[in-house]
Amino acid sequence: MADDMTTEQHRKADWPSKSLGDVCVKIGSGATPRGGKDVYLQDGPYSLIRSQNVYNDGFHREGLALIGECHANELRNVEVLEGDVLLNITGDSVARVCQIPSDVLPARVNQHVAIIRPDSANLDPGYLRYCLMSSEMQALLLSWAGSGGTRNALTKGMIESLEVSLPPLPEQRAIAHVLGTLDDKIELNRQMNRTLEEIARAIFKSWFVDFDPVRAKMDGRWRRGQSLPGLPADLYDLFPDRLIPSELGDIPEGWGVKELGERFNLTMGQSPPGSTYNDEGDGLPFFQGSSDFGFRYPDNRRFCTAPTRIAQADDTLVSVRAPVGAMNMAWERCCIGRGVASLRHKRGASSYTYYAISAIRQELEQYDHTGTVFGAITRKQFETLPITEPEPRFVDIFESLTLSLDKHIRSNTAESRTLAAQRDALLPKLVSGEVGVENNRI
Repeated sequence: MADDMTTEQHRKADWPSKSLGDVCVKIGSGATPRGGKDVYLQDGPYSLIRSQNVYNDGFHREGLALIGECHANELRNVEVLEGDVLLNITGDSVARVCQIPSDVLPARVNQHVAIIRPDSANLDPGYLRYCLMSSEMQALLLSWAGSGGTRNALTKGMIESLEVSLPPLPEQRAIAHVLGTLDDKIELNRQMNRTLEEIARAIFKSWFVDFDPVRAKMDGRWRRGQSLPGLPADLYDLFPDRLIPSELGDIPEGWGVKELGERFNLTMGQSPPGSTYNDEGDGLPFFQGSSDFGFRYPDNRRFCTAPTRIAQADDTLVSVRAPVGAMNMAWERCCIGRGVASLRHKRGASSYTYYAISAIRQELEQYDHTGTVFGAITRKQFETLPITEPEPRFVDIFESLTLSLDKHIRSNTAESRTLAAQRDALLPKLVSGEVGVENNRI
């Protein structure tokens, strides 16, 4: 702490408190474009931010929806501006908060996300974000959200009534800078993890979907002693040199088509009794559905003391209720509810499982459009999905090549969790004035 800034000077009591309604120029949620997800584009000029993108550790790009100018114009009243604070206001992800990178703009939000735009003359947006992330504020928001009805929800009135302490603006900015430095490192790890996953995913697609090594042999583009991208030269002899017909199209000679249940162990989740849940860390981590998922690993918010269905560390987790097909990997032994299934290849290949199930995500997602109110896939439907089955040695080779990439992803994630724990421990001390900041240093 700076020598000339005492704890006494930084007591929260020395700072005025004001409600967000008094220090914000906009508080409000968005809407879903007419046509729902059918209007989402593969490549569109506007981002549509949904609750699955908003996390306390930052904005997650996975699953970001894109829309065209026509539908964006319909939602122009919920335009996101740089610096806006976004708050999830419904469902299991309620109270999660973040700001978005500038490269995601222009953007709109749907009805599950609220825009909070501070008056910059009184309240720094970054400081507000961290105030809302504090354990005290998160507990308050979660208690409010659960007080109304059957579905967790925060209203505009609740948000407007929230009170935050207001140190001088320079100190607000300094607090946001100190905490943001930790978040910047977390984001750097996340970007590195995306790159590592893209490398492994590209290898899988080349070998097991596009069959590039086989086609290169057939076309004379690969000869003994040569290397291909993602394929060492010493593997030349292992790949066949022709494709044969199958019910899934042409596949390498010697490979087959199997039902998923023949090659993967599948566990369908089942929710335990409600009285066994807690948020105190007692029991196993519990995951109910895609709202718990982050990049690669779930966001741990609830625990269960009487688990009914269990996934093991590094099992692939799949959302089996709308939205069907969202994926993560279990960080540790955990309890899975009825919205989640876990899988692992019967050869124990955890990395191969993750990328193999990713490759059939489109087939899983078709169960979101079954005509029912909530899309879902049953155990039988899951187990009978046809998949290409390579010779066992290719599963083992892929596992050995990509396991190091996945271990690096896990290592980066572990570091990010440590940084997040440091941030979360420091955050309440900074926003309460217990610890002071000078020249962007504590």
